[in-house]
Amino acid sequence: MLAIGEYHTLKIDRDTEPGLFLKDDDENEVLLPNKYKPESFELGDEIEVFVYLDHEERPVATTLKPFVKLDEFGYLKCVEVSDIGAFMDWGLEKHLFVPFKEQASKMRKGDRYLVFCYLDELTGRLAGSSKVNNFLDNSELTVEPFEKVNLIVSNPTDLGWNVIINELHQGLLYNAEVFQNLHTGDRLEGYIKKTRPDGKIDVTLQRPGYRSIEPNAQEILSLLEVKGGFLPLTDKSSPEEIQEQLHMSKKSFKRAIGSLYKQRIVDLKDNGIYLK
Repeated sequence: MLAIGEYHTLKIDRDTEPGLFLKDDDENEVLLPNKYKPESFELGDEIEVFVYLDHEERPVATTLKPFVKLDEFGYLKCVEVSDIGAFMDWGLEKHLFVPFKEQASKMRKGDRYLVFCYLDELTGRLAGSSKVNNFLDNSELTVEPFEKVNLIVSNPTDLGWNVIINELHQGLLYNAEVFQNLHTGDRLEGYIKKTRPDGKIDVTLQRPGYRSIEPNAQEILSLLEVKGGFLPLTDKSSPEEIQEQLHMSKKSFKRAIGSLYKQRIVDLKDNGIYLK
């Protein structure tokens, strides 16, 4: 049987009244309904499809791209709440079901939630859960300090924002490291700042320590070239002004221009930075 909740590249085996039957190398087959048939095709052609269960709980293929697949997180809109749970729009005709027991808080129609897509072993169906921490594991870390990682913003805390790292681990992005507006479900790149003995992970949106100097300095150089060799920024400029123009903290800015000045690439004057 073809794994559901995943993409498969399959061969077109035969054209029938309900649609195309597709097969893999092991002779597992699935129906691609007529509504998803390509305009032109030949038997034996390969096609990439997503496989899930239809309204009658039968495996079916689609060329639609869901917003989330098996073992992934997605920020989804609740489109219906019934007496058994909630239903999320995940880009397919059949909505993704989130049982009440898998809701971190009671879901409401029209609101969006960060949801993990999992396979219910009892029913064999795809389902969703907003209890995202249950699907993260920091017991064995797969990341190291200074490593570049993919982040999903989870929820705010008193210290900052909880984030999902590489769809595997939970991390914390401190408020002092945030210089932009963040929202639940945002996807962005960051860096591992510190891993702790208890498995907790600190992350940052800028390269930690000395590693931040070179890329930030390059960013300033690039902007200097675009602006004709002058930027009206100094070490007395406000953090807000620096963030607006360079998208970096004032601390990172001062380190970067200090590095450029020591290398005699720029001149620092009262009214701004000049490219030599």
